Amino acid sequence: MLAIVRSATISGVRGFPVDVEVHVGSGLPAFQIVGLPDTSCREARDRVRAALQSSGIEWPQRKITVNLAPSDLKKTGPSLDLAIAVGILGAIERIDCALLDDYGFLGELGLDGTVRPVRGALPMGDAVKTNSIVAPAGNGMEMTLLDQQVHPVETLREVIDCLSNHATWADPPDLVAPKSRRKRHDLLDIRGQQLAKLALTISAAGGHHMLMVGPPGAGKTMLARRLPALLPDLTEREALEVTRIHSAAGELSADQVPLVDPPFRAPHHSASPVSLIGGGASSMRPGEISLAHRGVLFLDELGEFTPSALDGMRQPLEERVVRVSRAHSTAKYPAGVLLVASMNPCPCGESGAPGACRCSDAARARYHRRVSGPLLDRFDLRIGVQRPAPSELFAEPQGETSAQVAERVAGARERAIARTGAVNSQIEPGELDSIVPLTNSARTILENAVGQGRLSARGVGRVRSVSRTIADLEGGGDEVTVEQLCLAMSLRVDPFGFGG
Repeated sequence: MLAIVRSATISGVRGFPVDVEVHVGSGLPAFQIVGLPDTSCREARDRVRAALQSSGIEWPQRKITVNLAPSDLKKTGPSLDLAIAVGILGAIERIDCALLDDYGFLGELGLDGTVRPVRGALPMGDAVKTNSIVAPAGNGMEMTLLDQQVHPVETLREVIDCLSNHATWADPPDLVAPKSRRKRHDLLDIRGQQLAKLALTISAAGGHHMLMVGPPGAGKTMLARRLPALLPDLTEREALEVTRIHSAAGELSADQVPLVDPPFRAPHHSASPVSLIGGGASSMRPGEISLAHRGVLFLDELGEFTPSALDGMRQPLEERVVRVSRAHSTAKYPAGVLLVASMNPCPCGESGAPGACRCSDAARARYHRRVSGPLLDRFDLRIGVQRPAPSELFAEPQGETSAQVAERVAGARERAIARTGAVNSQIEPGELDSIVPLTNSARTILENAVGQGRLSARGVGRVRSVSRTIADLEGGGDEVTVEQLCLAMSLRVDPFGFGG
């Protein structure tokens, strides 16, 4: 007898439909899974057998062949366990195979018959083109974002009873939007650092990557953690996109569905290139740069990351997408991030303080070489952050709150999007002359900067786009002033010259 069950597998951040074909025929008792399963998928043989027996189903002493179609697509993970078990039940006529056409099945089986949550349930559910989806109760909250009807289950016995009309399906949980968590970090908590706050505002308004260089304790991390509060709320479409990515990475909990805040990711400096960019040998997973999509990727202690990990980010930062190619598969991940990084001016962090730096010239040079010139060139804003003076540190909070700055940022973004459909950091080179026209004075200033080696060809375009953002924040018209251009240049200087 043959039964066909709809399910799905995941690669990268996308789900792919899979037809689980189960044939139970004559021959010596055996259980074989074909169709390019990985190790965890192939081990379903033991999980399914034990789960069925724990659910009161006698194991058929016949030859069982499971084909996972299409056969040229690698199947990863245990998400096909439930579909295989249901297929066996249909093939031995314990349930009606005609009922299976309306359902898709996702879930890992425990040896006791429980149905456990799986990674990537949301994108896999998108790929299953059926009227209803049977999925683990642990994935029930994220599955409510799908258009299909969702039946959350906790045990295989529950699935059998519902398909046999001995019980009714449980209702999916009610979707309750989680509260925003980013408002707890307010810009007003930062004492002093007016230049850094200005750069942070420009970064949020225009989507410009930002590098902060300064000694330990200057407030670089505090500044970076307050950047998400300046960004606009995710739209419904953006929130669903971000939620899918985190579901594919297995980093989505029930109280986070859907993700309503722009993500903030701060990987440790020991992170490998694969963990930052994405990929993997056994299964393709999104990296930190994709998990920060539509939000902020903060690289603290930039000089301590391995050069290979940092240089691997250059192309994704430029193209806003990651393309990973392996011998067995390829994957594409979104990477529209706002990169913020911080580092010390030297290994000891005290460069510039008279008599305080303990580093040799060779040690400082080695430390600076860990961050390549091409990567530095992708930071539109590069500023020095010094420790606040005692009078600033113990003074009353001054300046704008995050909510006030966020309002100005939203206005600047609206002007940019109305002009080109994107934030200013994404202005195409061919659009610069019409969006940021240069006066003779401005042209002379940029020519001198290029001639002195302070700006590259990419840097000229970056400075012009930053000046456009400054003008938008000030509520100005279509024209960018020389003063705004000079301010943009002053925020893009040699990052290792701050220590003196």
